[in-house]
Amino acid sequence: MLTVIEKVIALQNVDVFSEVSTEQLSHLAVIAEEITCEADETLYQESDPPDAMYLVLEGRVRMHRNGIDVTIAESGDVFGTWALFDDEPMVATATPMEFTRLLRIDKDNFIDLLGEYVQITQGVLKAMVKRLRGLVGRVRSVGQGG
Repeated sequence: MLTVIEKVIALQNVDVFSEVSTEQLSHLAVIAEEITCEADETLYQESDPPDAMYLVLEGRVRMHRNGIDVTIAESGDVFGTWALFDDEPMVATATPMEFTRLLRIDKDNFIDLLGEYVQITQGVLKAMVKRLRGLVGRVRSVGQGG
């Protein structure tokens, strides 16, 4: 099992938490639950209500829709991030391909944490705005032919 410090180190690489201080990440680390899954054990299915974000610590998770692979999440990859912010159903099924260790952040616990720690909320919003600005910049350059 990971210590809080090890969880903080893992969470520092999650883009949506990139603007959250190490001190504030420690609060996130406390609610991040380490879980293990066996191969072919379904984490969630397409159309399930969103309830958590996952960070792969070890192993690989296949994301698929209607039997077609969308992507494979490997060590250090995050999936289900939008589940923390959105109530729309999951768009893919998540199935570990082998024994897999994950950090799971429960949506309800995350929302409660944001209510308690405004600095985390500000950091998450700042990271999301940064990401959106990057997307807008790419769309502009494509629209200008470059």
